[in-house]
Amino acid sequence: MSVGRVAVVGGSIAGCAAALAVARAGAGEVVVFERAAGGLQDRGIGLAVHDRRYAELEAAGYLDPGIPWVRLTSRPWIVRDGGSRAGRRLGALPFGFRSYNWGSLWSALRARIPASVAYERGTAVEQVLPGPGGAVLRLAGGREERFDLVIGADGYRSAVRAATRDATVPGYAGYLAWRGALPEEELPGLAGAWARDEAATVAFPGGHMIVYRIPGPGGSGTSANWVFYAAPADPAHALSVGDAAGLPPDRVPEALTAHHRAVVDAHFPPYWQELVRRTPKGATYVQPVYDLCVPRYGEGRLVLLGDAAAVARPHSGSGAVKALQDAAVLERCLASAGSPAEAVAAYDAARAPVGRAVVGLGRRLGRAQVQGTPAWEGMDQTALERWWKQASEGEGRFGGQALDGARRG
Repeated sequence: MSVGRVAVVGGSIAGCAAALAVARAGAGEVVVFERAAGGLQDRGIGLAVHDRRYAELEAAGYLDPGIPWVRLTSRPWIVRDGGSRAGRRLGALPFGFRSYNWGSLWSALRARIPASVAYERGTAVEQVLPGPGGAVLRLAGGREERFDLVIGADGYRSAVRAATRDATVPGYAGYLAWRGALPEEELPGLAGAWARDEAATVAFPGGHMIVYRIPGPGGSGTSANWVFYAAPADPAHALSVGDAAGLPPDRVPEALTAHHRAVVDAHFPPYWQELVRRTPKGATYVQPVYDLCVPRYGEGRLVLLGDAAAVARPHSGSGAVKALQDAAVLERCLASAGSPAEAVAAYDAARAPVGRAVVGLGRRLGRAQVQGTPAWEGMDQTALERWWKQASEGEGRFGGQALDGARRG
């Protein structure tokens, strides 16, 4: 089956994976429209890919061992203790992940896209107009182009999703994520405070901070990537869905900055306080935590992929994995189906249940780790394992579902 002319709306990790998928599936022409004019390779935030999901995605041709990464194996949980600068460890959970620099992963995927694919930077898609046998894209400046298939890989504010009957909008989870990255050479000095393969988690009433090492831009050096979750002190200070991509430091309301500082001062062990304080202001940002899941991943000649279809809270450990898996399954469906309608239906049947499961897991873990935290100080290894099992049980799987959809470890 030939799918003819295909548009991919969005050119980040999800968009690059989608372009690779449809090109390998035999599309006659592929055009990627990326809103940002600048280099996405400069985004230095971190992400992690579960070991088992990595193996599946490497076999599918979307990841490879040459992309810079850091091995993670353990997730210790830490609370403040007056007698220890690094805090007291409650216990540790297995954490078999590879950590990546977002920009390096994007660069590797971008390099995999065949030269025949047109990648247009600085081109915003303002509206998607579905029609019989295809859709028209209305671009900034008034230009219009028709395509046989349109793939929405344009994130939580997806223009493609807005053109479907299920024009779902993200829902606010009730708390925020503060993010930052500190070069390893600038970490506080304390031997044994934090092993290279650990995703250390500092727990406090009403939230936690997870911090793990990631490769620096282009694979040079290593940085400490941290994410701090807590509700704002005043609900009136919550950010809007328009800020879900993150606010840079100069746009963060002072009330939020003060609240973050107060929680760190009150609940963090001295070592972790210093790590946060040493992080350059320009290397931090704040975003509200939102989630959504559409009932259908495909409608007519429109397909949704990655965060355009399902935005899971980051606690599920599967954001990038979900987008890459979506692309791998879309490639398989397009290559094996007898018609575009059959391919879209097969893709929807395979991926919509996975999206619902991942979003559901993110909500459960958000309630357990932020909105309804236990009495951390009274926990030990046994209690930690019991609590985590209860929090993570359900249809979803921490780190992402198996690529074939089976609920395996």
